[in-house]
Amino acid sequence: MNEDRLNEYRIMWLLVFFDMPTETKAQRKAYSDFRKRLIADGFTMFQFSVYVRHCASWENAEVHKKRVRSFISEYGEIGLLTITDKQFSSIELFHGVKKEQPRPRVIQLELF
Repeated sequence: MNEDRLNEYRIMWLLVFFDMPTETKAQRKAYSDFRKRLIADGFTMFQFSVYVRHCASWENAEVHKKRVRSFISEYGEIGLLTITDKQFSSIELFHGVKKEQPRPRVIQLELF
């Protein structure tokens, strides 16, 4: 029974994607409040405007989805995605600096 509870197809990840405007003071406050509530509910930042939370089961993920829905603001767009731990483990992440072209040499002007 315990092995079934820790199955990688039963354990879920809940991802929250959001794009909220920050042009006015009210919009910035709504963005800040939404983000703070996500963090208080156990979400961590995966990328800018993408937060993830580990959930022990589908039922637990549904509880957190309902909670996120309760504090969605009138501004912006929010998306919720639930995937299994097995699916989440197949994510490929790349970290590093984007290769850039070398800067052209600056010609120094000499007056004397």
